[in-house]
Amino acid sequence: QVQLVESGGGLVQAGDSLTLSCAASGRTFTSSLMGWFRQVPGKEREWIAAISQDGTITAYADSMKGRFTISRDNAENTVYLQILNLKSEDTAVYYCAARSPSSSGSYTRKDGYSYWGQGTQVTVSS
Repeated sequence: QVQLVESGGGLVQAGDSLTLSCAASGRTFTSSLMGWFRQVPGKEREWIAAISQDGTITAYADSMKGRFTISRDNAENTVYLQILNLKSEDTAVYYCAARSPSSSGSYTRKDGYSYWGQGTQVTVSS
């Protein structure tokens, strides 16, 4: 089992950069593919990126390529999401998630993940 706690959100200006962190506890972090999602009220949770267990393979939603970078530090049990050149449309609650090794769902969908953090709010003002 994995427990996840996101941090690093807040109120930022358009054009700023931000790095979100997701601290994980539990013995299975290093064996878990990790993902980041975001959600705006009234909309579906949107997949942003995923990273392999050893951090060597990353994947991004097409609309997220270029400004978003996912990374992880297994020694620190932490996964990160860097966002460059923030835009007002990036305003959302950002969630990290851990995929269970036994999961059969796609890593691009929320049903492909078994564990979720509580989310961190990012608000971009223009």
